[in-house]
Parts: sequence; structure tokens; C-alpha cells
Amino acid sequence: MHISRACHEHVTKAQVRRARRVTASLAALAVLVLGGCDSGSGPESASKDGPSVIVPGKPGESNEVLSAEEAARQRTEDDSPNSADVAYARMMIEHHDQALKMTELAPDRAESTKVKKLAERIAAAQGPEITAMKGWLKSHGKSEKSEGHDHGSMPGMATEAQLAQLRTAQGKAFDELFLTLMITHHGGAITMATDVKGQGNNIRIEEMADEVVAQQTSEISRMRDML
Repeated sequence: MHISRACHEHVTKAQVRRARRVTASLAALAVLVLGGCDSGSGPESASKDGPSVIVPGKPGESNEVLSAEEAARQRTEDDSPNSADVAYARMMIEHHDQALKMTELAPDRAESTKVKKLAERIAAAQGPEITAMKGWLKSHGKSEKSEGHDHGSMPGMATEAQLAQLRTAQGKAFDELFLTLMITHHGGAITMATDVKGQGNNIRIEEMADEVVAQQTSEISRMRDML
């Protein structure tokens, strides 16, 4: 289930990006030029009410003198989604959807009150996550599904035979099978989330992946105690 990858990941891409932004900010502050010191010599784009910032130009280009606000905007890192981000959102929608189908069976088939409440919590969390990922794809002009991709190969997905068995199980048999399948299902989600944290580029996707890792790692621990 690769849970250790998520639990032992010390430096995420987000942390690296934040470190780069801090470095860029310190570099810019090191070359602050007080507005009064270069009065009349700086470009009009620099703020007259505060310090200007000299921003080094690209190779072959001259430096720019910008207001602090303008420089901050320029330092904002491009986090345009890449193919890994888009694939993650598409796959996780389907992955979560299967989890919801499993939780729908719990009220009528589970014996344990704890299992029923767990199923409610999973549904309450993953339903909104599906909505968020669909909204993210739409905002970036991407379809919810990609042609020619077999999402059935996603880690942790229950087979049709396993789902059929779950639908016919009752009482303690249902509780045990539900927990067993959901532990594997959660483990697959953690694997996918860990992968996109290393391969993706979009900050929002990374934030959603962090939420999946944290929440589902905790739920796996809880479900193991219930078996």
C-alpha cells in the first residue's frame, strides 16, 4: 500500500517552491533602493510612495526597477497543471466514486455501529472532494474523463467480483469485508496522492493530495483497529 512513502516524505515540492520564493524575496530585498535615493532616475513603473526593487533581468536583458507590489507579482511561481495533475484528478474522481458505492451499502448491511459511522464519514469527506476535483478540471478546461485510459488498473480498486460479494454480505461478514476492501482502497489512494506530489506541478492538486494522505492514513489505522 506504500503508506511509508507518504509518512516519510520530508521535503515536498510545495516546501521547495516556498523556499525558492523566500530566496527570491531575500535577493530582491538585498537590492532595495529607497525611493528618495534615486529620485527622478527610476522608471515610472516604480512606486513613488514606497521603496523600489531592482529585479535582475534575464541573460542579455537589463534590470528592471519595480514597486514592491509589482515585484511580488512577478515572483509568483507558475503552477500551471501538467499531465500528472490532470490524470490524478480524473482518476481520483473515479476512485472516490467506487468508495461511495461501497459506503452506500453499509446502512442496510453492516452490523457494527462503528462501521456504519465510518462509512458516513468516508462519504461525507469524499463526496465534496469529487465535486472539488470536477470543478478544478472544469476551471482548467479539462474533461472529467480521458479517452483510452483504463482506470480499472488504479491501485486499491475493488474488482467487480469483490463488489458483488460485498453487496450480498450481511452483518459481521459485511463488516469484515468492507473494512478489508476499504483499507486496500485507501492505500491505493495514498499511493496515487504520493505519486502526484512528486510528479505534478499544480499547488491546489498538491494540497488536495496532502489532504488525502493525512485523512486516509488516519482512517486506515482506525479500520485496522476495528478488524
